[in-house]
Amino acid sequence: MPGADPNEQHQPTNPLVTAMLTDLYQITMTYAHWKNGKHNEPAVFELFFRKNPFHGEFTIFCGMDECMKFIQSYKFTEDDIAYLKTTPSLQNCEDEFFEYLQSFDPVTQLEVFHQKEGSVVFPRIPLLIIEGPLGLGQLMETTLLNLVNYPSLIATNAARMVIRANGKSCVEFGLRRAQGPDGAMSASKYSYIGGFTATSNVHAGKVFGIPISGTHAHAFVQSYTSLDEVATTQLLNTKTNEMELLLPKVLALRSTKTTNDGELAAFIAYAAAFPKTFLCLIDTYDTIHSGLPNFLYVAQVLEEMGYKPIGIRLDSGDLNALSLECAKVFNTKNYEIVASNDINEASLNKLASSSAITIYGIGTNLVTCQAQPALGCVYKLVECNQKPRIKISQEIVKVTIPGRKRAYRLFVGNDKMTMDYMTFASDDVPQINQALICRNPFHSTERYSITPTKVVPLHQKLDYSFANIKETREYTKSQLKELSSDVTAYENPTSYPIMVSQSLYDYLYEIWEREAPIPEMK
Repeated sequence: MPGADPNEQHQPTNPLVTAMLTDLYQITMTYAHWKNGKHNEPAVFELFFRKNPFHGEFTIFCGMDECMKFIQSYKFTEDDIAYLKTTPSLQNCEDEFFEYLQSFDPVTQLEVFHQKEGSVVFPRIPLLIIEGPLGLGQLMETTLLNLVNYPSLIATNAARMVIRANGKSCVEFGLRRAQGPDGAMSASKYSYIGGFTATSNVHAGKVFGIPISGTHAHAFVQSYTSLDEVATTQLLNTKTNEMELLLPKVLALRSTKTTNDGELAAFIAYAAAFPKTFLCLIDTYDTIHSGLPNFLYVAQVLEEMGYKPIGIRLDSGDLNALSLECAKVFNTKNYEIVASNDINEASLNKLASSSAITIYGIGTNLVTCQAQPALGCVYKLVECNQKPRIKISQEIVKVTIPGRKRAYRLFVGNDKMTMDYMTFASDDVPQINQALICRNPFHSTERYSITPTKVVPLHQKLDYSFANIKETREYTKSQLKELSSDVTAYENPTSYPIMVSQSLYDYLYEIWEREAPIPEMK
């Protein structure tokens, strides 16, 4: 809730997230700053990314909750210091430096500004702004990047898949294929924020309050070989309120004996265990000639006994053709058709427009982000000692925009985002119905006059309030609704404008010329 007490400690979800989860050079740089008396100089760092992932034109910002927990709990323990003193790089550092490391209180020493968790975000607009002492600000870099990169990538991947699914539910099935337990938990959490409806990960359900979903695997079907194994299996008939044998009822409906007996027995056993949530994996032996009719025999018996079967799952073969064939057989039955089997954004884009699939189970291509394994967030110094700083590169994409800044989202005439607009923090806040000159910072001919009808500040000061995951998920959904379908398109998406104020544009080129060496012509 807003205005939360920053002294109320929230520990990171992963206990590995401590002050020691950093690159060595963060500590060696901080020592050099301390040695030279620069460690307490006021500095401003920005965390941002340079390019949207997955060949797209938008990103979902996630991981802010874990960044807050990290900042709140940040400290070097006695054990940490004892280890650092043994390392070759730091063993000759003065004891006073290690006392300095243990003196940090980031909650009071840093001012943090950030975009809201779950926001639609764009390149170069800072996700986090860290203002405070140079040494402490530098030490934040690696861990904050780690806590933002993967969550934002997963949430974006999930959001893109949900858009391709065109209104059909997507469920995360990636636990077994994720990069370790932390990757699995993060994937479950942030894919839910990105729009997935549930996860198969039971622990994620417990920790984060995400709905869990799942039925059975091929192994369950394979474990049954004979109808004799369910000869005595009973179920309560809700219409007669009596326990009744299932097998005779199923056999009375079985019109052919060519379906697999073991599979039919497995379905009967599963129906007896979960009559209210009966959903069967039907491709163990033959989807159309065995799995489908066996499901229907058992489903009809359940309906006769007062239950409502859920549907089927397809996990192999031509998912499009099989789903259409199953839907044709179901006729007016409103059964769900769940599909899994290495589904990715490209296959979703095709299946959503032509298949009869109603729910998608997505694992590997979601949690591993096979289409792009990293987002590429960076953490850059933009001001030190009240002086704007710039990073210059022959690669224009790596040139930074100097100075302490704030950003605003501008709308013109409707409820769709028009552009993001960045200014110096000291500049006037854009006003509704007042014209602005906007410049593309790296294309001098691209400039516009815009008169916004709505202005939304993008950066808020960190107050250590923690949103409920369901609230964040709804916020992401509302953000995506404000984004033009041209920007979220799968093929040839329209680039979203990122512009700067005239004063920021002018200063960028002034400091660029001042700092860049002029080579001598020979």
